[in-house]
Formats: sequence, structure tokens, C-alpha cells
Amino acid sequence: MTLNLRVMAPNRIVWNSEVQEIILSTNSGRIGILPNHAPLLTALDIGIIKIRLKEQWSTMALMGGFAMIENNRMTILVNEAEKAIEIDFYEAQETFKKARANLAQAEGKKQSIEANLAFERARARLEAINVDISNISSN
Repeated sequence: MTLNLRVMAPNRIVWNSEVQEIILSTNSGRIGILPNHAPLLTALDIGIIKIRLKEQWSTMALMGGFAMIENNRMTILVNEAEKAIEIDFYEAQETFKKARANLAQAEGKKQSIEANLAFERARARLEAINVDISNISSN
């Protein structure tokens, strides 16, 4: 049994197919979705989504949004999404290093919030490509 997953960003449909399992980051933690899941509407955090299709897992970085599931159809509306295979490792690594440095140097509430948001986005992109973030040096 499968469920239909549709991931939509403002500028494109990122994913639209039948899948077997979904794991996504909500504002209250990660949840798993299998066929015949109870109806659900939830806010999504900046993080990753893992999608299982025919025993293969695919990963995407999601930059916040909403997910709704009903009758084996899941619709995810996101601000931005990037499939792991679309993410350039070296660019993502550099963005993460800069975001971490900016977060450490942030002064004031507004700057701290903006720096934390950029850091979370950069971290999600690296997590999507399965990189051990703790091994990235701050140089």
C-alpha cells in the first residue's frame, strides 16, 4: 500500500508520486507517516524530509511550511525545498560555516534571530546530504 505525496514550493512542484513512507520534521519533532495515517494538519520546521519509495530513501531539505494528510494523500506546502541530489556539498559546507560564524557574532535580538534562521537553513541542507556537521571545521 502507498500514499500520494505532493511537495509544493511557490515556484514549482518538487515531488509528486506514490510513496511508502515519509519522515518529516514538524514544530514538535519528527514524525513518521505510513499509509492509512489518521488525518493530520501540522506546521513544519526547517529540517529534512525522508521519503521511502521501493525500498530506496530520498531526502530533501524543507524550509518550513505546512503538511496535511487525509485519505492517503499528503500535501506539503513549503517556502522552499531542495532535493539532496540538487545540493552542492562544497557550497552547502561554506554556507554552513558562514552561518555558524554569523550566529556566534550576532548582536541584538533581531540579528540573533536572523542568524539563527540562516544557521538552521544551512544545517538542514547539510543534513539532507547526510553530512556529519560536527566534523566541519570553523575555518
